[in-house]
Amino acid sequence: MGLQKVTFKNSERQNLVGRLELPADRHPHNFAVFAHCFTCNKNLLAVKNIGKSLILHGFGVLRFDFTGLGESEGDFADTNFSGNVEDLVAAAKFLENNYLPPTLIIGHSLGGAASIFAAGDIPSIKAVATVGAPSNPVHVKHLLKSGIDEIQSTGKAKINLSGRDFTIKKQFLDDLETKSLPQTAKALRKPLLILHSPQDDTVGIQNAEEIYMAAHHPKSFVSLDGADHLLSKKEDSIYVGNVIAGWAKRYLMGIKEDNNTLKTKHEVVASLNAADGFTTEMKVGNHYMIADEPESYGGNDFGPSPYELVSAGLSACTAMTIQMYAKRKGWPVENVEVHTSYSKSHAEDCENCENDNAKIDTFHREIKLTGNLDDKQRVRIMQIADKCPVHKTLHSETQVINSLVAR
Repeated sequence: MGLQKVTFKNSERQNLVGRLELPADRHPHNFAVFAHCFTCNKNLLAVKNIGKSLILHGFGVLRFDFTGLGESEGDFADTNFSGNVEDLVAAAKFLENNYLPPTLIIGHSLGGAASIFAAGDIPSIKAVATVGAPSNPVHVKHLLKSGIDEIQSTGKAKINLSGRDFTIKKQFLDDLETKSLPQTAKALRKPLLILHSPQDDTVGIQNAEEIYMAAHHPKSFVSLDGADHLLSKKEDSIYVGNVIAGWAKRYLMGIKEDNNTLKTKHEVVASLNAADGFTTEMKVGNHYMIADEPESYGGNDFGPSPYELVSAGLSACTAMTIQMYAKRKGWPVENVEVHTSYSKSHAEDCENCENDNAKIDTFHREIKLTGNLDDKQRVRIMQIADKCPVHKTLHSETQVINSLVAR
């Protein structure tokens, strides 16, 4: 995956800062624009996780800070919902001028409402997805209730939102009052996916129903049961990204089931960009997958670790070897489970160890057999487990021959 910082101008010629992420081959089949929630920014963990999931499905994703937020220029107090919509149009124009026009727009919370409005102003958009979106922009006023009276009397108020102070002006409220999302959704006439949690206590689930009822088909709803408004649990945001990617395949051009173009003349290729930490894209035979490290090691836990992959190979090979042998013998082995863990253990009684603190690589393998087998058959099967080719490779003298490929 490739991550790059990008800058483009809003309608007031101020710089908006974003992050453009591309799949490993840097040739996305479609581009998506992501709109973050009210007073959030492009670096919200949920935004990054949704984008990461889409990238693994071959999308290019642009997430950026609205005017006056994050790294973008401008004074937040002078912004409003209409300005957010204009920022999304500017983001789409940036992609069109420098890459390809975006075909998918995604918005979270108030960003979801903005995405529905912006989709009508961006001809290239073919599909719209919202996450926890209000059925009308004016819904955000309930977050500002502590300062509404002051805003009405003085024209502005400083309001604390999620631990940060924001100045909200009357023009912001006035702008919200002019926007009718149901009317806009009805006129949209583009495929719409609505994702919302029944447990969302910031934007209630009834908002999703109101958007759904207003929009024309094709429209879809997915319940994010158990998720909170900010999708603070990683598994929720990853799920959202995967659902959007799968849904979009029906409506966007250029998406194939196999959209990853990692190629190699070898059995395996691993591709890792510096910005992706440990999250590594791989082509293994005819299959695409992700390798990673657990969060405790600084990874994202998007896939198995390298040693887990080795253990997986040993487990799979052992199970296959046992079943092949049992079938040849005509023995009733209904199922084989091979549980494997890797560790470094202190070497005991090691003739070739030069010091007492030496450690050896150890695979702990537990084999569970289901079937009407006698004791002799079970003993023999345990012996056959050691005949697994991967087992033999781990015990044999092995070479790794490196060569540097010319750029």
